Amino acid sequence: MKNTNIDCKTCTAAMADLLLVEGFAAKPEMAAHMAACAACRTELAQLQQTFALLDSWQVPEPSPYFDSKLHARLREAVAAAPEGLWERLGSFLKFSTGRHLRPAMATALAVTLVLGGGGTLIGVHQSQLANQAMSPAVNDLKIMDNNAQALQQMDQLLDDSQSSDDAPPTT
Repeated sequence: MKNTNIDCKTCTAAMADLLLVEGFAAKPEMAAHMAACAACRTELAQLQQTFALLDSWQVPEPSPYFDSKLHARLREAVAAAPEGLWERLGSFLKFSTGRHLRPAMATALAVTLVLGGGGTLIGVHQSQLANQAMSPAVNDLKIMDNNAQALQQMDQLLDDSQSSDDAPPTT
């Protein structure tokens, strides 16, 4: 195959567009690739045959009784007894896209987020107020108590490790 700027994958992807819209005059590199590549020429020929077949297809005419049958079915549907609540709910859930529920669901989600975020902010604000309400002396005592507890735990760990080093090994 001759070296062109377009590969077969690009050519195949653009083939339908070239047939429908632009033609090969707009893309001379496509024409050069078609001249060099037998696989792409075969694909183009098959695509042209498909379009020719579609051009010759005729849409079938509807039955002359179509309108009268449709109106009879509509009258039957209107005259039928209304469905129960569960049948209507089931068909709504099965066949509805739910587009008309999206604004309500978005509103419910927004309200939930606002209330949840508001509750969190209130809790954070109250804890900050509780911390500010303590005097500096009480704060210092709390810090010292925490440090004393940490030192006591470290001493216990050191005592445990030293007592296990002093013990004779058991076999």
